Amino acid sequence: MATLKETDLYPPIKTFLEGQGYEVKAEIGAADLVACRDGEEPVIVELKTAFSLALVHQGVERQALSDCVYLAVPRGAGRRFDKALAANLALCRRLGLGLLTVRLRDGFVEPHLDPGPYRPRISTPKRARLLREFARRAGDPNTGGASRARLVTAYRQDALRCAAHLGQAGPTKGAAVAAAAGVPRATRIMADDHYGWFARVATGIYDLTPAGRAALGQYAEVLRGL
Repeated sequence: MATLKETDLYPPIKTFLEGQGYEVKAEIGAADLVACRDGEEPVIVELKTAFSLALVHQGVERQALSDCVYLAVPRGAGRRFDKALAANLALCRRLGLGLLTVRLRDGFVEPHLDPGPYRPRISTPKRARLLREFARRAGDPNTGGASRARLVTAYRQDALRCAAHLGQAGPTKGAAVAAAAGVPRATRIMADDHYGWFARVATGIYDLTPAGRAALGQYAEVLRGL
């Protein structure tokens, strides 16, 4: 199988743009492809055999020459390519870059995104969750950039409060744990048992599992902060 080259993308994109009335020329200055039509903003296309940070850098640099800059890559197949395409589209949209793909078996060019200014839209529910977690989390128990596997969230802090009370008091009713630990949702946390720390030993009564007792030692420093 022949090695894919950037030059393989040029003929189908040239044909695609010429079909829209553009005059197309290759390797004009630093640009891989430049297309002009009736005094309009020139269209610049940067070609790569795969989407990469280098391609994005080139596209951003070409925005000093035109507001109409596209990135072009071969069209892949399968869910992995579709997932990557969605992520790359989001990046291009934020940078004001357009994105084309070329299906090499028949030269089909698909425009996925046109260049244009990006105005980010705030997700009110997501921001509310962010601020709620910030407000509910006691102190700053994590280090930025750490693995999320043992991330100390507000939920984990509440679970640790419940575990600490059971560690001292032994089997206890959920309502009593809620009152003593200051965790209104204590019964729900112990019933859901996301961490494997709690066991229901009788109706409405919970105790620690061996994993829960181990967690008291593993998170001793966090518990001191609570």
